[in-house]
Amino acid sequence: MNKFTKNNYLVIKNVISKELTDYLYNYLLLKRQVADSFFQTNYISKHEHIHGTWNDAQVPNTYTLYCDSAMEVLLTKLKPIMEKHTALKLIETYSFSRLYKKGDILYRHTDRDSCEISTTLNLGGNPWPIFLDPTGSQSVVDFKFTKKGEEVTLKKNPNKGKKIILTPGDMLVYKGCLLEHWRDAFKGDNCGQVFLHYNDLNSKNVKPSKFDGKIHLGLPKDHHAFLVTKEKEK
Repeated sequence: MNKFTKNNYLVIKNVISKELTDYLYNYLLLKRQVADSFFQTNYISKHEHIHGTWNDAQVPNTYTLYCDSAMEVLLTKLKPIMEKHTALKLIETYSFSRLYKKGDILYRHTDRDSCEISTTLNLGGNPWPIFLDPTGSQSVVDFKFTKKGEEVTLKKNPNKGKKIILTPGDMLVYKGCLLEHWRDAFKGDNCGQVFLHYNDLNSKNVKPSKFDGKIHLGLPKDHHAFLVTKEKEK
């Protein structure tokens, strides 16, 4: 039995090189700057997500990037490493990047069905621990979406969790739908993370979750709905 099968999580150190980590972190910083310039000058609408958005309810007013092409390539290239360490055959679902800012909180939660085997990969910035509950117990009893974003109510005496500190290039692999995970208030200025999500090829969620329901990687969330609408218009 390997470490992941036993514990439902593991840390892989230096999964990508320092050069690639630096490149992707600065790429993410530039993407945020470009998206902000587009929105501020009304070059594109704030409702368009292709260049990223600040509308994520989980961490409000923080730059997020869904299925960016560079991160999707990383998702595919790291799949063999993921399969080796998890002893599973996997299918890519999607990537999701964030540039966290001071004061951000990632509330305790589990992930949706497209995130059975999840990773968070540190790309750079200030260090920021992530916590997870390796027992698999469910302590969140209620989700609320307020003006400040997502808030949760916890059961009495929740497991304090395991604190994990990643340096740039390190990756935490965990069962995202099973293990609750979270981050306390961020005290730094920037922290770049990319989440890479996969599903087990033997899972009941493989067909609906393959590529997160899209025809291939790299597409925006609403592409499938757009195709359905165009088909109905014929």
